[in-house]
Amino acid sequence: MKIHVADHPLISHKLTVLRDKNTKSPTFRQLTEELVMLLAYEATRDVKTTSVEIVTPVSPTRGEVLAKPRPVVVPILRAGLGMLEGMTRLIPTAEVGFLGMVRDDVTLQASTYANRLPENLTGRQVYILDPMLATGGTLIAAIEYLMERGAHEITAICILSSPEGVAALEKVVDAKGLNVTLVTGALDEKLNEKGYIVPGLGDAGDRLYGVV
Repeated sequence: MKIHVADHPLISHKLTVLRDKNTKSPTFRQLTEELVMLLAYEATRDVKTTSVEIVTPVSPTRGEVLAKPRPVVVPILRAGLGMLEGMTRLIPTAEVGFLGMVRDDVTLQASTYANRLPENLTGRQVYILDPMLATGGTLIAAIEYLMERGAHEITAICILSSPEGVAALEKVVDAKGLNVTLVTGALDEKLNEKGYIVPGLGDAGDRLYGVV
């Protein structure tokens, strides 16, 4: 598994404000969008392109455009929705699917409760959006679900990650020989006894949309 921890002063600054418990939901949402755009820039370095001929106001030339089939962006509901706008601003032509997953507060195991995805993902580059890689259970379940639909090249974009979550994900990915890349804004210290990232930023879904 490829792991890229984005090291950029702007990412560090925005993460600091995002972590602050006094940051209100509107600011939190805006910062999330901005952070995802920065992370997506790193995550799409290997996006597939094809060469085309165009004519500029000066002369003919060749350039690169996104190849078909188009990339698929999959936010994991509900917190992943807060990352979608930033991703589609960078790749507006990408298709968007949705995957609803919930983590049991006791067992910390993830299960799928909804999906809106293409039946066949063969040959598609897939980008999963999930703010927090904590225990790794949700992301692992999502990757396995997408692989069952034919995806073979997946990039996960997470704002924060824990060492335990990264290790769990890497163990599964490497054991199965999967082509997975993780792009994250920071690798935090640890998980606490409740499965929250420390120092983290709390519950990303609640801070984006409020407690439901």
